Amino acid sequence: MGKKKKAAAAEGKESEPYGTPAQYDAKFNGPIHNRSCTDIICCVLFLVFIVGYMVVGIVAWLYGDPREVIYPRNSTGMYCGVGGNDVKPYVFYFDILKCISPTGILTTALNGLQCPTTQVCVSQCPTEFFLPVLSFVPGIKVSEVFQQRYCNPMLDLTTTTLTPQEILAKELCPPYTVPSTPFFGRCVPKLDGIEYPQNFTIEGHEPGNATANAVKDATGSLLQEFNAKEVGMRIFEDFTKSWHWILIGLLIAMLVSLLFLLLLRFVAGIIIWVLIAGLIVVIAYGIWHCYWEYDRLNKTGATITDVGFTTNFQVYGQVKETWLAVLIILAVLEAIILLLLIFLRKRILIGIALIKEASKAIGHIMSSLAYPLFTFVLLVICVAYWGMTALYLATSGEPLYRVVNLGSGDPECDSILGNETCNPMTFNVSAYSCDQAKCVFYKYNDEGLVQRNLFNLQIYNIIGFLWCMNFVIALGQCTLAGAFASYYWAFKKPQGIPYFPVSSSFMRTLRYHTGSLAFGALILTLVQLIRIILEYLDHKLKRFHNPLTKFLMCCLKCCFWCLEKFIKFLNRNAYIMIAVYGKNFCVSAKNAFMLLMRNIVRVVVLDKMTDLLLFFGKLLVVGGVGVLAFFFFTARIRIPDPNFEAPILNYYWLPILTLVVGSYMIAHGFFSVYNMCVDTLFLCFLEDLERNDGSPEKPYYMSKSLMKILNKKNKAPKGGAK
Repeated sequence: MGKKKKAAAAEGKESEPYGTPAQYDAKFNGPIHNRSCTDIICCVLFLVFIVGYMVVGIVAWLYGDPREVIYPRNSTGMYCGVGGNDVKPYVFYFDILKCISPTGILTTALNGLQCPTTQVCVSQCPTEFFLPVLSFVPGIKVSEVFQQRYCNPMLDLTTTTLTPQEILAKELCPPYTVPSTPFFGRCVPKLDGIEYPQNFTIEGHEPGNATANAVKDATGSLLQEFNAKEVGMRIFEDFTKSWHWILIGLLIAMLVSLLFLLLLRFVAGIIIWVLIAGLIVVIAYGIWHCYWEYDRLNKTGATITDVGFTTNFQVYGQVKETWLAVLIILAVLEAIILLLLIFLRKRILIGIALIKEASKAIGHIMSSLAYPLFTFVLLVICVAYWGMTALYLATSGEPLYRVVNLGSGDPECDSILGNETCNPMTFNVSAYSCDQAKCVFYKYNDEGLVQRNLFNLQIYNIIGFLWCMNFVIALGQCTLAGAFASYYWAFKKPQGIPYFPVSSSFMRTLRYHTGSLAFGALILTLVQLIRIILEYLDHKLKRFHNPLTKFLMCCLKCCFWCLEKFIKFLNRNAYIMIAVYGKNFCVSAKNAFMLLMRNIVRVVVLDKMTDLLLFFGKLLVVGGVGVLAFFFFTARIRIPDPNFEAPILNYYWLPILTLVVGSYMIAHGFFSVYNMCVDTLFLCFLEDLERNDGSPEKPYYMSKSLMKILNKKNKAPKGGAK
């Protein structure tokens, strides 16, 4: 009979849909130290990919030139503010009006790349009105007509034999200047506080106001609405006045976050029950309010048949059926919550006990709270490397120059088609019948080996960025999981916790499980890459969408969003199992999934309770610091001591917004550690229940509070004290 019962039990275990429970192992007492490398193939692949990523970065650095997006160019393609023009950081446009009046061949093609007028690098933007054409007097020296600092540097006004008319025709000097101000390295005419002289007339425009309006139109409506320099100076001034108060606010956010986590061991139960009670009360008030609105509209209001279908959704708030439908939904939701509380109260108590235990674990492993700083630094490095590589790749290639006609309508210039290459250093305008021919920068060479594969290199850069980001996050999760697992599986806490649990877990993870972490990160990267492709296709094909394609695209994006969330959840738990048992990624993911599915109700209850608690914590930290900052910087809080007075700012919302964003990042960093701690302890708790039974040979490792909730206890050895 005994053999039949054992066989039947074994057969029943094998037929369980989510695998057999974990069996007792006398040698197991926490994260396994005697382990071997896992997923070696993926580790090698990841290392080879990283080497390739470094090669891509080196190639981008060798061929790229980010000065293109940092420094402005003159007409010859030379940068202003660097190299030979290091003392001339600004670009000056000879005729700003041509920037909005394209008339020459290739002007449209060059729009946005090269304004169709000569541009030179200058050390200072013009500060006065100047019309050299008014000064034409027979025999006058050209150095008395033009200003050398605004002319083409290849022209020496003291030695040239050209007449003023010839200099203007060849665009070697500007036909006029107006008071200008630097804007992103470019001299643009000032718009405010400038009165144009009545005798200041540009060719083709009326004098006075007409000329002023033409210049303003050429400058652009953007500068009429926004003075970037002034706003930037005000923002900089505000930061210099309030930076120490911002640091104090961020320090307060850090202390509140830390205090909240440490106090959870004492008040977690109270907070959870208060939040649940508050949710029930809010829904109950919603039911009462819906009934009150329904009763009022039932006597005096319209019905849905009177209103019909309308796009004015406010009208539906005036019909009784709307409030009746909302009332029914809220009533059903309230009933579901009450039933869940009745039947799942024990699981809620287990969740509260685990949350308290997580707070206690963090209290014993305080170094875990500093680890997010290391993760943040690695993520910043990944983002910076990706951004710099993308920038260098986008500006790779030698600059190309072409002969173009910048604005002249002379029939002799029609022969210049804009497809002839040139060298700005050796260009000679006398070789062309058109006096307005210029050698200007066109684009970067895209015919080289690197340039032909630029798109592929950018794709490689994106994949490398996503893979590295996901790997860094996985490394942090696995490291923290190993540290917190060592806490749970210490039979005597805190005496049994190993020394330096975070650093030892980090070294163990990096030494043995780089391949497993890279494998999980790669799976997530592929899904994220598909989502990026879908977003790109949706953006490009938006004009050609019909209802069917919109529906299909929406379904695809929704499905892959759900898939990404599921993979993140599965990877997170797989990393916990890797940290504890040292198995490869697939085995760990399978074991974690089976373990969670065998306890699915507990998983849902604990997950939602943790989300609710952490949401309340973030709301407390961010909201508290934000409200305090608002009252302080708006001088709503009066402090007699002048050392604690709020500074007078141009934009009081600037430090408040900085504090809110900074507080959220700090709270998110602290609470991510806490969330990982809860998940790790939960999986260890489930394993503990399956492995052990409380006997002297197989004692429970869980806390006494958990054993009390489950009506379990460790039996004392025979002949020993209870």
